[in-house]
Amino acid sequence: MRWALVKVCLAVTAMVVVAFAVPLGLVVQEMASDRAFSNAERQAATIGPTLSITTDPVQLRKAVESTQMGAARRMAVHVPPIGDSPAVDIGTGWAGEHAVAQTRRIGRATTASVAGGGSALLQPTALGSGDIAVVEIHVPESEVSNGVATAWVVLAGVGLALIVGSVAVADRLGARLVRPAERLADAAHQLGEGRLGARVPEDGPKELRSAAVAFNSMADQVMELLANERELAADLSHRLRTPLTVLRLNAASLGDGPAAEQTRSAVEQLEREVDTIIRTAREQRAPAAPGAGGGAGCDASEVIRDRMGFWSALAEDEGREVRLAGVDRTVRIPVARPELAAALDAMLGNVFRHTPEGTPFAVDVHDAGDAVIVLVSDAGPGIADPDAALRRGNDGGRTGSTGLGLDIVRRVAESTGGDVRLGRSMLGGTEVRVWIALDGRGRGDGDRRSRRKRRGGRPRPRPPAPADR
Repeated sequence: MRWALVKVCLAVTAMVVVAFAVPLGLVVQEMASDRAFSNAERQAATIGPTLSITTDPVQLRKAVESTQMGAARRMAVHVPPIGDSPAVDIGTGWAGEHAVAQTRRIGRATTASVAGGGSALLQPTALGSGDIAVVEIHVPESEVSNGVATAWVVLAGVGLALIVGSVAVADRLGARLVRPAERLADAAHQLGEGRLGARVPEDGPKELRSAAVAFNSMADQVMELLANERELAADLSHRLRTPLTVLRLNAASLGDGPAAEQTRSAVEQLEREVDTIIRTAREQRAPAAPGAGGGAGCDASEVIRDRMGFWSALAEDEGREVRLAGVDRTVRIPVARPELAAALDAMLGNVFRHTPEGTPFAVDVHDAGDAVIVLVSDAGPGIADPDAALRRGNDGGRTGSTGLGLDIVRRVAESTGGDVRLGRSMLGGTEVRVWIALDGRGRGDGDRRSRRKRRGGRPRPRPPAPADR
């Protein structure tokens, strides 16, 4: 495309240069010729007054020699016979007697070619006797073409400069058009090969900028769709952990025997397969867009009571003491019921998975006005590195964990503008504090300070832990 533009511009400019330069050169040549013959006519007219007074050869010779053309031996005067006086020829003629006779006969100026090069201007002049004398001026070729060669060289130079300049401009314009198109094509190839990070600089002509914007938007949507797909696969796989936990606990109570051992082995194998599915779904996963927890909302107290009905049976089998607080009243939150249930299952599943049997735990719901706080605390060994526990994913260093449980909880909280905090509970183990914002604002320090100012500068009291209730 780039070279096609250059060729088109070269052809167009060449035609324009030829169309203007050739006629202009011819005009310059014609002007030079007219200038030379006009000068010759003026020089021939200088001898006219003398011819109107006398035809004496001596006087005429002196008059001719006194002119510029006569001094340069480029003027001749041909006087016809008058009465008994013979014809008089002053100077050397170039055109020949036939041309002189023809000029005298037609009575107007003529030109004739000279054998040695150049031309001769023959100017008729009336004498006092009524006869016609002819003044001949030699016009050499150098004077006829004076400045013509220079004009052609200048025109050729200007034309060549125009062609070179137009080619250079066409090349730059072609590059400006082609490079964005090449980058767009290259990015499309990269995206087709699976390199989802390929993007196109949004520059160049307006149309290519629009194409780049559309391509980048398409690539972002592709990444978002793939991320959502992986997210869904990972989260759905993680939700299988809840029934797997039940199977594992039930298998542990089967006692000894080949059938019990086979059941436990099958459950362990199934857990490993689920973990593998989750890790595979997380590979190259882009961050999911916020807002996953949006929807019609639900009653947090009702959902917690429902899920605790399920987990309480397992807790009774393992001898765990369960304390539940704050669920005796309706607490509406902007989170869909399935999402809140998945988050609760993730937190409670971690309690059963990572604490010994007989370890008590508690679930507390606190309504803070502009937010709802859900606390899940236990009396287990606690978490040595809370920040690492909140980082999504498992690189293989944490056996039996995919790292998705707390991430599900975190995404549910962040979808409302809240967050998740890990700390030491009043029971001595881990406390998972889920902050679900009701007004869509986050829990940054600036937001907390602004809420405190609206309440008279007093900090909001921290809700008591379940152990205090």
